[in-house]
Amino acid sequence: MRLVTADQMRELDRRTIEEVGIPGVVLMENAGRGAAEHLCRRFASLKPGPVLVLAGKGNNGGDGYVIARHLLDRGWQVRTVVLASAESVGADAGVNLRALRNSGGDIDFAEDEGALRAALDKGRGDTLVVDALLGTGLTSEVRGAYALAIDWINDSGAQVLAVDIPSGLDGSTGCILGRAVRADSTVTFAFAKVGHAVFPGAGLCGELLTVDIGIPATVADGAGDALLLVESAEAAALLPPRPFSGHKGTFGHLLVVAGSTGKSGAAALTAEGGLRAGAGLVTLACPAGVHGVLETKLTEAMTAPLPEVDGAVSLQALQALRFHWAGKEAVALGPGLGQTEEVRDLVRRLVRECPLPLVVDADGINALAPDPSPLGERSGRPAVLTPHPGEMARLTGGTVAEVEADRLGVSRDFARQYGVVLVLKGARTVVAFPDGRVRINGSGNPGLASGGMGDVLTGVIGGLLAQGMKVEEAATLGVFLHGLAADRILSRMGDAGMLAGDLLAEIPAARKQLLIQGGKHAQS
Repeated sequence: MRLVTADQMRELDRRTIEEVGIPGVVLMENAGRGAAEHLCRRFASLKPGPVLVLAGKGNNGGDGYVIARHLLDRGWQVRTVVLASAESVGADAGVNLRALRNSGGDIDFAEDEGALRAALDKGRGDTLVVDALLGTGLTSEVRGAYALAIDWINDSGAQVLAVDIPSGLDGSTGCILGRAVRADSTVTFAFAKVGHAVFPGAGLCGELLTVDIGIPATVADGAGDALLLVESAEAAALLPPRPFSGHKGTFGHLLVVAGSTGKSGAAALTAEGGLRAGAGLVTLACPAGVHGVLETKLTEAMTAPLPEVDGAVSLQALQALRFHWAGKEAVALGPGLGQTEEVRDLVRRLVRECPLPLVVDADGINALAPDPSPLGERSGRPAVLTPHPGEMARLTGGTVAEVEADRLGVSRDFARQYGVVLVLKGARTVVAFPDGRVRINGSGNPGLASGGMGDVLTGVIGGLLAQGMKVEEAATLGVFLHGLAADRILSRMGDAGMLAGDLLAEIPAARKQLLIQGGKHAQS
């Protein structure tokens, strides 16, 4: 699903109106009519209401006036409260306010908080509220009468339809600007906005529907694919082929460099993740001290012992790794390696030298955090980093709060600066490409918040890279498959107590589900 920022949406509207010649009042009519039609379907059991439309004086309010008029025509009991005087509502919104009045609409004007309280007291019996207060252009904290109206909506107990975006959300970041409406359903126009797709905004939209308002394809295509919400259709299109005549060599050989004393589980999960993602072969290179344990634990993966110091790989392992990456297609580096000085030196030299596509996670990221410059020295050799917010903060020198406040911007800036694909894990994982494009993952649930899940993801992305996928596609598909496997488990056992081992066993089934949904043959 393509996404746009608030600024991009304004530009699409402007071009449609000024360059194509479709009046803004026509776009507003299309938007309001489409939203009213959705309301009638979604909330059919509540007819005839009563319905309260809470509207501002801008274009979002104008959409609300159109909705109120169409509901009135369809037999609903509708009352509209405008948070402004009639004289202050102008432009296209003013046209539709007059049309609503001329159609016999029941309208109250509330120019201040006192008048608004009085108007809201009349609506205590409303079963459905339409939030048409503030649109996607909001950039400052909600105050005054609008804050009062949002609080009233959230306390009302009524079903809520948000127009374009729940009022109080930043359309470009999903951040709550002081307070925001909790909607049961949101109707947005032309394109979904970034604020619908990332948290906390994604958690306030309820069911999301996009309505075509008549923006021509020649204009809409200008939105491009810089921002996408990855859902099943997008993920299915990325699945690599599995030719019927293939063999284990066909599907690539992944080298995993992971593990230390006390952290052999991370290495095992990463190696098996690569196999479950479809790699033909996986070799796990690990410290000699844990080699015996991992050789016993992993039946399908090969293992290779590395020189170690005190249970962690030593710098002397670099020569062995140069031998081991020969003939491989990709390397997954970092889970459970530890944080000794020799590990840090080894990781930095490996990142600089390794000629293969590289996935770096966990202690691999920690080794790079003080100075990520080795990433920029890879001279076009692709790399993926998969930090959680804490690791991302260490990479950027910021705080976790700063990372979480601008997940898209932080990820995009780092990916551009160092020429890597950056996978910022968390609710709605962000995948940022070096060219500035961003993918927001649409799968996953809180069950992924347990130890070892990130190790599995590292292996899955590595396994897809080993199959010859482009680095951007492998990261995008790997993140979606990982989340989809968790969603499948959720449907059977809930999100508490989900283990990384459970996820491993579900990844092939998640891939098969995508194949079916994408209409592909299982042996394509």
